[in-house]
Amino acid sequence: MSGTDGTSGKNGITYADAGVDIDAGNALVDRIKPAAKRTARPGTMSGLGGFGALFDLKAAGYSDPVLVAATDGVGTKLRIAIDTGLVDGVGIDLVAMCVNDLVCQGAEPLFFLDYFATGKLSVDSAARVIEGIAEGCARSGCALIGGETAEMPGMYPAGDFDLAGFAVGAMERGSELPAGVAEGDVLLGLASDGVHSNGYSLVRRLVEVSGLGWDAACPWGEGTLGEALLTPTRLYVTSALAAVRAGGVHALAHITGGGLTENLPRVIEGFGAEIDLGAWSLPPVFRWMQRTGGTDLSDFLKTFNCGIGMVAVVDPARADALAEVLQAGGETVYRLGHVTAGSGVRYTGTPA
Repeated sequence: MSGTDGTSGKNGITYADAGVDIDAGNALVDRIKPAAKRTARPGTMSGLGGFGALFDLKAAGYSDPVLVAATDGVGTKLRIAIDTGLVDGVGIDLVAMCVNDLVCQGAEPLFFLDYFATGKLSVDSAARVIEGIAEGCARSGCALIGGETAEMPGMYPAGDFDLAGFAVGAMERGSELPAGVAEGDVLLGLASDGVHSNGYSLVRRLVEVSGLGWDAACPWGEGTLGEALLTPTRLYVTSALAAVRAGGVHALAHITGGGLTENLPRVIEGFGAEIDLGAWSLPPVFRWMQRTGGTDLSDFLKTFNCGIGMVAVVDPARADALAEVLQAGGETVYRLGHVTAGSGVRYTGTPA
């Protein structure tokens, strides 16, 4: 007989019956703790599992800091990762899309939090994603200090998930970018590692037009088409910060959705830019997509990074020295053009 307090000898409907597995969530936290611990840096005060995450700015070396925050996702690139099962790199994408934005303000990324949402939690798949996030953080000197895993039955089809990332950085007051941009400043372009994480609705449409499957041989390189298109977004934090600290960097532009055409004007407000299309070669992935879709280059330049993932706007007298700093940090550097009077981006020359 049931009592009025709701107790009985028969089990009622549980949270697990509704589709939420608390034990799986706990198992995920246990699995990712070592990966998160590997990202610890000066200022980190707590590990995973608390209701909030603590960070000590004084211990991180700041005396009069200004905080900078950024948030982003991975977009429909996730669709390819989910459909192929190749989910290991999208965590790096997530971090890169946030921390590459932070450094454009002149900020050093300090810590990162992630949000992973799915209908039914697969501990292995989620752990591979979050271990990728930890890898991206470790490469950026950024601590993974917290996050949220949400299992929401009925909200996502089987096997699907979504990601969001949140990064916080800091800089000493008065050191923020852009600052001091002037006509004649040199534009140094840093090579991308492919498509990065923008424009994938068009990418997926072009692959559909091509008639190829994700497991088809890559038309422009090694491995499969899916593997090639899932190359993670390049992390520019370490090299870009080294250039900023060397002196002479007036602005940094992360070339994401909108390409060079839309992103460069965001950091040279009041000025224009002239870019020589012959200064670098359009990478094979973009040449293949352009041929497949018959798309005009001008549309590509305001959709994709087209091989340039970051642009440094620098003092002309420091351009050669800063190019050397960036190259020492592992970057391939192109002298794209210069800042002009007027507004907008003007292209000259033809692609190499």
